[in-house]
Amino acid sequence: MDARPTDPAAAPAADRVRRLRPPWTTSVPLLAVVALVLTWGRHAPPLVVVVVALLLAGAVLAAVHHAEVVAHRVGEPFGSLVLAVAVTVIEVALIVTLMVSGGDSTATLARDTVFAAVMLTCNGIVGLSLLVAGLRTRVAVFNASGTGAALTTVATLATLSLVLPTFTTSRPGPEFSAPQLAFAAVASLALYGSFVVMQTVRHRDYFLPVAADGEAPPQDEHAAPPSARQARASLALLAVALVAVVGLAKVESPAIERAVAAAGLPHSFVGVVIAALVLLPESVAAARAARRDRVQTSLNLALGSAMASIGLTIPAIAVASVWLEGPLLLGLGPTQMVLLALTVVVSTLTVFPGRATLLQGGVHVVIAAAFVFLAASP
Repeated sequence: MDARPTDPAAAPAADRVRRLRPPWTTSVPLLAVVALVLTWGRHAPPLVVVVVALLLAGAVLAAVHHAEVVAHRVGEPFGSLVLAVAVTVIEVALIVTLMVSGGDSTATLARDTVFAAVMLTCNGIVGLSLLVAGLRTRVAVFNASGTGAALTTVATLATLSLVLPTFTTSRPGPEFSAPQLAFAAVASLALYGSFVVMQTVRHRDYFLPVAADGEAPPQDEHAAPPSARQARASLALLAVALVAVVGLAKVESPAIERAVAAAGLPHSFVGVVIAALVLLPESVAAARAARRDRVQTSLNLALGSAMASIGLTIPAIAVASVWLEGPLLLGLGPTQMVLLALTVVVSTLTVFPGRATLLQGGVHVVIAAAFVFLAASP
């Protein structure tokens, strides 16, 4: 027999304590900002570097969580757009921060990070989503019109921004001249803006989830959309988390480069680390959507992130190049161009039928693995 006293006020008091205790998605960004204030401009010992790295990863996860809250409020496909833009802001912040602190050694960082994001999204996230959906429903179904339009835009952006610099002759090496870089930046913004209008206004139905019979899949067990007040709070915390990510990336940048060098990896692998860091939470979100038979949402996330990575990063880097010292090398090498061409061809064959199986998912995952392997062992 339980002899513990039963106080009627005990349960309500415990509930009040639980409500007052901030969740990790609130406390981690705030702790990250505190860590940023304490470590900014100082040499951090190894233990502090580890703590800052954990807070940086937590701030990234918190930022994506709050982006998902806002996305759940505004609905699909706006939700995928919010998440993709939030992730890209993190990526751009990390690139610019590392380039400012790295000098000439980071001349290829923007190229390496953007290309890594394209390969990891178009192959890693797409492949993972198709595998998850294929294991659950045997055949993953999506809208070929919307996904094909996204893939076309990604391929065009990648060619204009990452392939052409290798073949232009105004500057020696894989580098744009100032007018060429300005054109690439304006073209990237124009293409990305046109796609966003298509996705959210003109042809929104192309980007909504579909089931095997072509209709919308049944509603899953999602929680009710957050209130406007909760969405505003998440928007504010998203801004705090992004500030923390930018600042802590500046603090961590020497440690990231030292770790890559200590592992015997080429300096270009830093770009893969950055892309993997910012895309990991999005990969989880895409896999969850695929498990709920919403492959279209997964593909929106993957291709939308690839598109935003180029369409927003290149203009930001073009503006930053005004005060950045040293060259800005954007052109891909032969191995990278082969992988990009293979990705475009395979993705086209995957998207065209509007249906995919485990085989297509496995092919994309293998291409992603080949990219990571060749980045570590060029």
